[in-house]
Amino acid sequence: MGLLSKKDSKLILDPLADNNPITIQVLGICSALAITAQLEASIVMTISVLFVMGVGNVVISLMRNIMPQKIRIIVQLVVVATLVIIVDQVLKAYAYTLSKELAVFIGLIITNCIIMGRFEAFALANGPWKSFLDGIGNALGYGIILIIVGFFRELLGSGTLLGIKVLGDPINKTGVYSIGYENNGFMLLSPMALIVVGIIIWVQRSRNKSLIEEE
Repeated sequence: MGLLSKKDSKLILDPLADNNPITIQVLGICSALAITAQLEASIVMTISVLFVMGVGNVVISLMRNIMPQKIRIIVQLVVVATLVIIVDQVLKAYAYTLSKELAVFIGLIITNCIIMGRFEAFALANGPWKSFLDGIGNALGYGIILIIVGFFRELLGSGTLLGIKVLGDPINKTGVYSIGYENNGFMLLSPMALIVVGIIIWVQRSRNKSLIEEE
């Protein structure tokens, strides 16, 4: 018998595709538009949300039977704000330059609809283990879209990945630039992130007709 049951595996796998927070539930779009011009920023945001959602779901699940219903939203905000502060301080300690670039958006994790939604819809009704898996699954589903968008935006917009020139040198006209290729500056603008997300949604739904039928 594997570590995860079929139901447990579904908690992680479903948000990666058929119930993706961004492409299916259309949540967390703002950060997908704002921080995906660089792949590195997309990866760091993904790791940050993984930590906040995984730990946050467990904490809310553990408190679900002692938390007064009237103040549950306040308690949830306090939990997620505490975790976000931890993430922010770690980034400032080990990746200061990147933390300055992401400062506002790391703070906005507190109001991320995906996180608060999973607290309300799942963690308040399930045990810590299932809540942890649900948090990790939804964070991965969110993060994989950010990474895909960040990959194409940085590659086509700057000709780099993680700051490394992978298409050649545009100044000395080496690599693909030697045949006349030019970086597409529009890819670095926020509207292009929305277009890339739209293409991902189109591809996903064209491959899975049931998503269209459900609508």
